[in-house]
Amino acid sequence: MGAVTSPKQDRSRITRQRLMEAAIECLAEHGWAGSTVSVVAERAGVSRGAAQHHFPTREDLFIAAVEHVAEERLRELRSLAETASLIVGPARRYAVVRTVVGLYTGPLFRAALQLWVAASHDEGRLRTRVTDLEARVGRETHRMALRLLRADEDKPGVRETVQGFLDMARGLGLASLLTDDSARRERVVEQWVEILEGVLGD
Repeated sequence: MGAVTSPKQDRSRITRQRLMEAAIECLAEHGWAGSTVSVVAERAGVSRGAAQHHFPTREDLFIAAVEHVAEERLRELRSLAETASLIVGPARRYAVVRTVVGLYTGPLFRAALQLWVAASHDEGRLRTRVTDLEARVGRETHRMALRLLRADEDKPGVRETVQGFLDMARGLGLASLLTDDSARRERVVEQWVEILEGVLGD
């Protein structure tokens, strides 16, 4: 029998969730410099004091928000893993490539990128926590990509090709910050499906 939560605990959880979602939206729209605790609290519809009750520092708030983003990205991959078994032939790898690229070209990635930029100029706790988080997410994303693509890492060149694919997806995400390159992106996706088919085989 699961634990029973009180109305107060439910309210606390909902407030925390709203703050993280507001933090992601602010990062994506205003960048690190424009995303203060006050701005996030106002967007979430809570007081600054309530925000600091849940997240004592600005870094705590945005690290928690990006961890939330990372879990959402990985949850999408796990969801794809559950349905990909129903897809056969080239359509399977196309679905995988398209989904992974989508993870790196949406607002969640845009928000995470803003935090990376802030962390790159920080020599303290923010940089350490972001670096550790991205290393963990990177390992899990690579592992999930191997599983989804049914790739055998023992085969020469496979690991490097899958990592190259993930690097490409991240690069498309960077490009999408400045222009809408969806038409070119679709051509790149199709090309990478062909590359993966050639390296990974059936």
